[in-house]
Amino acid sequence: MNVDTESIKNLPEQSQEWPGRTDQMDPVPDHGEESYRGRERLVGKKALITGGDSGIGRATAIAFAKEGADVAIAYLPQEQDDAEETRKQVEAAGRTCVLCPTDQRTEQANIELAEKAVKELGGIDILVNNAGYQMAQDGLAKISDEQLRRTYETNIFSIFFLTKALLPHLKEGASVINCASIQAFQPSETLLDYASTKAAINNATVNLAAELGPRGIRVNAVAPGPIWTPLQPSTKPSVKDFGMNTPLGRPGQPIEVATAFVYLASDEASYVSGTVLGVTGGKPVF
Repeated sequence: MNVDTESIKNLPEQSQEWPGRTDQMDPVPDHGEESYRGRERLVGKKALITGGDSGIGRATAIAFAKEGADVAIAYLPQEQDDAEETRKQVEAAGRTCVLCPTDQRTEQANIELAEKAVKELGGIDILVNNAGYQMAQDGLAKISDEQLRRTYETNIFSIFFLTKALLPHLKEGASVINCASIQAFQPSETLLDYASTKAAINNATVNLAAELGPRGIRVNAVAPGPIWTPLQPSTKPSVKDFGMNTPLGRPGQPIEVATAFVYLASDEASYVSGTVLGVTGGKPVF
């Protein structure tokens, strides 16, 4: 891949209203639109990707499409414009992209999401639980009841609800991939609630891998480090030094994380389950 890594060093100060827009970021992230080349590793597969409108989710959708998969993406209704751009890129790769605007904080919403994705794609082989919410706060006293509930409902409850809803449709050879975070291993003081959900995702991944392994279903997680997505300028007070404290000295581009999802979804990872794969610019995940 020929990924743009220079433009994201020493990012200019900027901010947006949550949940943020890709086209308002400076610089616009690299989702693999031009840099990623597929190698037919997911031909004939059908994937549901949550949080697929932007960031890591968009990059994963584009990479999956270039590898031969059709995709459905879930996203908040207010992120329709970003979702349309993801669909444009997936269709440019010659694959189908089903749009599923969904607020995943309730069980019923996830049941309906699963039903739509299965109906529109004709089944699901790969589930990517990527949807996430974070909001930095200066201490526990600043975390409101509303924020705490939104963080857990989005980051944890949705994984349980959606995976459960899809279980009857997942066959031998299927893959579930959760999005954890470096925050599960090196939590920031300003992300107390968010970091705790990511640690919970790690544990859920291991337990689900044990449960579903006998059915031939693999369950893994990807733990990104600092990645340049709309989540950053819309939830952090400052992005000026974002990612500069990694051993590689920069944040990552979304497509640099998407390649990990491709690997875990492909037959190349046929003996990999219950694993958390770090994509952190050198920060340890242990």
